[in-house]
Amino acid sequence: MTAQRCLLAALGASSVVAGACRKAQTAPLYQRIPVETRDIVVTATASGVIQPILTLSVKSKASGEILEMPVQTGDEVTKGQLLARIDPRIPQSNLAQAQASLDVANAQLDNATAQLKRSQALYQSQSITQAGLDSSQLGAATARSAVVTARANLQTAKDAMEDTHVGAPVTGTVLELDAVLGTVISSPVNDVGGGTVILKIANLDTVQVSALVDETDVGQIKPDMAVTITVDAFPNRTFNGRVLKIEPQAQVTQNVTMFPVQVDILNPEHLLKPGMNTEVQIHVGQRQGVLAVPNAALRTPRDIASAARVLGLDSLAVQRQVAASPATDALGASPKYVVFASRDGHIVPVPITTGLTDQDYIEVMSGVTARDTVIVLIGAGGK
Repeated sequence: MTAQRCLLAALGASSVVAGACRKAQTAPLYQRIPVETRDIVVTATASGVIQPILTLSVKSKASGEILEMPVQTGDEVTKGQLLARIDPRIPQSNLAQAQASLDVANAQLDNATAQLKRSQALYQSQSITQAGLDSSQLGAATARSAVVTARANLQTAKDAMEDTHVGAPVTGTVLELDAVLGTVISSPVNDVGGGTVILKIANLDTVQVSALVDETDVGQIKPDMAVTITVDAFPNRTFNGRVLKIEPQAQVTQNVTMFPVQVDILNPEHLLKPGMNTEVQIHVGQRQGVLAVPNAALRTPRDIASAARVLGLDSLAVQRQVAASPATDALGASPKYVVFASRDGHIVPVPITTGLTDQDYIEVMSGVTARDTVIVLIGAGGK
């Protein structure tokens, strides 16, 4: 490299350094943020899955083939609406047999009652022994029992006959079809396995989330607290709910102890579907329309001096000013924090008493007013 090129390179490097120095010198050290009135909301965050409050498995008391099934999953149905029609031949046959059995039982009861009356008369005339009378009494009791059983069987057969038309037990949404047209179903009355589930239905006007909350947050949660829910399907919309209860039994997942918190969510438009993953924010604390400053503006007694130096103030004078401030405010609370406020063209330290805080702002109960502006240090000068 020639001497001229070396000189040009050196001059270029000097220009870069000088430019960087000017940029560093003009970079602001702090921001002035007005004290403002805002809402402070503190939340405990959890995740969960949307579930119906109650899912009903629909069965039929009748056994037979499904001849008609006019609903599909997702259909909204009203209470009593036809869900399925079962072939009535088997229930009709069972009903006829049950009626015939009752007729026979009634006839046997009439005979047994007449026989008991004759036996009682003969016993009075000492024509039969006590054993003979006891036998007639047992026969009458057996006949009465048979009538009761036959009547119950007849009622069961009538119910099965009526249930060949399966109606919706509640107004709700069809969640799942467990049988299809042509399926031969069994009645839960006769099937030890509990009978065939035709479909599942649930009312989705209100749904529920079992949110797993960290044990460090669960102590702040109470029933009826407000809850905000978001789902991936509607990223720009929130849904409102309420805490129903906190389960007493913890769940341990990957060595983290969590407590299930049951949350009810109003869902009148049925936008929330069972199985949707959801983020839950439980409002454990809230203040409406209070004075607040950024958390970044807060100073503690340990960092007042360093912050004062960044602002070009006498750190010893600042410490004396803070030490000379009252130990308690008008509410009887001791200030824990100090902010630097801009007043009358000067930056001064102001002890403040704080309240509720979220991730960004903190409620100020005393020390500053809505006319004040607080200082937030930038970069390395911040907290």
